[in-house]
Amino acid sequence: MAHYIRRRLITAVPVFFGITLLVFLLLDLAPGDLTDLMGEGAASAAEQAAMEAAFGLDQPLPVRYLLWLTGLLQGDLGRSYQYGQSVSDLIAQRLWPSLLLTGTGVALAVAIAVPLGLLAAWRPHSLWGRLSELFTVIGSAMPGFFLALVSICLFSVQLGWLPASGMYTAGTGGSLGDLLRHLTLPAAIVGVSNVGSILRQTQSACLEVMGEDYIMTARAKGLRERAVLVRHGLRAALIPVLTSILSHIPHIIGGSVVVERIFGWPGMGSLMFSAVSSRDFNLVMGVTVWMALTVLLTSLLLDVVYGLVDPRVRYERI
Repeated sequence: MAHYIRRRLITAVPVFFGITLLVFLLLDLAPGDLTDLMGEGAASAAEQAAMEAAFGLDQPLPVRYLLWLTGLLQGDLGRSYQYGQSVSDLIAQRLWPSLLLTGTGVALAVAIAVPLGLLAAWRPHSLWGRLSELFTVIGSAMPGFFLALVSICLFSVQLGWLPASGMYTAGTGGSLGDLLRHLTLPAAIVGVSNVGSILRQTQSACLEVMGEDYIMTARAKGLRERAVLVRHGLRAALIPVLTSILSHIPHIIGGSVVVERIFGWPGMGSLMFSAVSSRDFNLVMGVTVWMALTVLLTSLLLDVVYGLVDPRVRYERI
């Protein structure tokens, strides 16, 4: 296993730098420059040249990439054109809200999808099967922005139960209760949006193993049905289920752009949207670095989990 992990880490290095180079080139091809931050015609030629020199944008493309890469290897992601702050500081400020929002939403989706998928596989034509179909349709067919707008109209505007935007109420001390009230709606939308894919994967994986000989043998031995379902059925189906769950980790780090924008949540998704809209080159590259690292490490984590869950997987032979 250790040899396999080392090989994967070595392979991930050129992939990571290839992602940064590709994003760097695409950003250079995108229309717009620093004058867009000032407004049309607000920057003179001298002011524009001074800003480009200050941020190193007057250098050729290969030189700019090497300078940015040198800063990255030294732990310096540069400064944001828009905010005038360190990119690392901005990411650190927005990372916790995104982890809280999307992590809570995905945890809610897992808490609903895994038990319901297991029960739906156990009794496909029962109430559990119908509930599974309902959640799958809602989570897969209805876009997140639609669910978000409907929930705001119902729970915030009509009923007045929950706040419609922000992480805290303005002018308050930011208590835990206030945070939970603001978190409820966006986290529920993230959870409902993700529950469909996890539920489908859980149900199909469990259905596949329910007809296996060892399941019938376990029942013939007189084991309780709960033990048969959880200890034998779900455990054997864990690999595709874990794949579906762990694939949401990059979304946790990157945040949910649509949900964060609609609910005014100060996370990584809204930060990326603001950076792209403002042509904030360093900020876009900084968020890209975080996302690329998250995806690569998630892929490695999946392989490690496979080896721990299924002893038939022998990476030492690869």
